[in-house]
Amino acid sequence: MTITTVSQNKCYGGVQGTYAHDSAETQCTMRFGVFLPPQAQAQTSRVPALYWLSGLTCTEENFIVKAGAQRVAAELGLAIVVPDTSPRGLKLPGEAASYDFGLGAGFYVDATEEPWARGYRMYSYVTKELPKVVSVNFPVDPSRAGIFGHSMGGHGALTIALRNPHAYRSVSAFAPICAPMCCPWGEKALAGYLGGDRTRWRDYDTTALLEDRGWSGPPLLVDQGSKDPFLDEQLKPDLLKQACVQRNIPLELRMQEGYDHSYFFIASFIEDHLRFHARLL
Repeated sequence: MTITTVSQNKCYGGVQGTYAHDSAETQCTMRFGVFLPPQAQAQTSRVPALYWLSGLTCTEENFIVKAGAQRVAAELGLAIVVPDTSPRGLKLPGEAASYDFGLGAGFYVDATEEPWARGYRMYSYVTKELPKVVSVNFPVDPSRAGIFGHSMGGHGALTIALRNPHAYRSVSAFAPICAPMCCPWGEKALAGYLGGDRTRWRDYDTTALLEDRGWSGPPLLVDQGSKDPFLDEQLKPDLLKQACVQRNIPLELRMQEGYDHSYFFIASFIEDHLRFHARLL
């Protein structure tokens, strides 16, 4: 559980840090960010932890420098943990051949197909290994965890919360890939990492999980930009809405007029999401 400090900067009375550790799940060195609010400095009590999962091509850095989350997180007393989006340095054949598969595109699944099964285990990394590393090294309360993310990371946040209802008290997403079994990004990733048996893909598809298992946890919050260039082909929030209506699952799906897929969109509504999570944590 030993970590290395890559960088630390004082920020809104707290500390924004980037750290590295050797991961058993991914079989490489993984980097992750942690923002600790001022309340964590007292070391008299542990603070809630929000896990952010980023989208395709991102590292841990994108959210840290672009989302503008630290000011409100400091006010609310929330820690924010930001993992990378894939293993790095495994040097698997073809892992850097395209932006939507391999490096920067782990899709938050545990791969079963070779050669990806040898380290592309981002589902287990996010749900098992990283929370242990964080709870050992930082003053966070593992019983008060929430999860959110963007695009591929929105897919990851929703599927992880749905499959681990007792581990996360809150979940939200920005422009998530709602039905990866039904879009080019998802079909490429799921086939490549999991093989051709589509029944095995359902565990990593939000819409399919809601159809198969329902959801009795807290309400789901999803923000989606109306001018997102990936809206119709890749993201398909209408399928998510349809699944929630059929199973009577509380969903607040907010179509944000004129917004696109970028971090400008995320930064515009990050405060809403942080306050949403704080109420539940």
